[in-house]
Amino acid sequence: MEAKQANGQALLRARFGIDLPETTVPEAIAGLLDRRVTRRYTEQDVPDALLDALLAAAQSAPAKSDLQQFSVVVMRDRARIKRIADWIGTMDWIATAPVFLVWCGDMRRGQRLCALHDMPHANNNLDTFLNTAVDCTLAMGQFMAAADAVGLGTCPISYVRSHIERVSPLLGLPAGVYPVAGLSVGWPVFRRPVSMRLPPSMVVHRECYDDHALPDAIAAYDERRGAREPVAAGSQKNGDIYLPREGVGWSENVARQLSVPERFGFAAYLKTRGFDLA
Repeated sequence: MEAKQANGQALLRARFGIDLPETTVPEAIAGLLDRRVTRRYTEQDVPDALLDALLAAAQSAPAKSDLQQFSVVVMRDRARIKRIADWIGTMDWIATAPVFLVWCGDMRRGQRLCALHDMPHANNNLDTFLNTAVDCTLAMGQFMAAADAVGLGTCPISYVRSHIERVSPLLGLPAGVYPVAGLSVGWPVFRRPVSMRLPPSMVVHRECYDDHALPDAIAAYDERRGAREPVAAGSQKNGDIYLPREGVGWSENVARQLSVPERFGFAAYLKTRGFDLA
């Protein structure tokens, strides 16, 4: 028991860079704490039977009101996967993955069900859009956890939305269906280091939201994270606007990214694809 608790504390220390002595880690969730992103894959294929089991696990995720408002497009054609990788341009590992999944929010299925039963679909609105995105994300997260459990590696790719006008026709997505994220899947060449996360005290709020301690906590986090994984010059966001410099920490890099609009045409595109976001 002491050995398991020591291992749990080691996992917490790796994840947060600090000791959390009051936290007990059950063996069943140790793998979740040790999750790592995978961006390099071997040439070994992922068998269809295994992939189907993982997709079944994804469909077992919670769904809002049992509406099940998501779909996933499985891509194995290397040339088609490479087209997406080339559009993105900065993520060459996508093209080396034996499987690329595109997870989609899906309002269309509900619209068709209403038509089958001669009823109007009266919920084409912002709430339905959010529900489709959440259903999709819950399923993708469950797929990732299942993939990790069998030794596969994954990497979610939000940048498919940066090229939505190309990705959607490539996949034949009809009105009412849109890509939420891509996911590269394969057997890892190696395990990357654990990415340090914000301390739980910054993310977990008890009874009510309280971020009064943010400045000091972020300064300490920047220092811890910078000592382990400093932000390289090539990883500093929006370098064409903010000149790269020494000493950029995690929080400044986040600010660099969030200070420049991303995908500001996303809502306009969704409206052309049948979504009323009112």
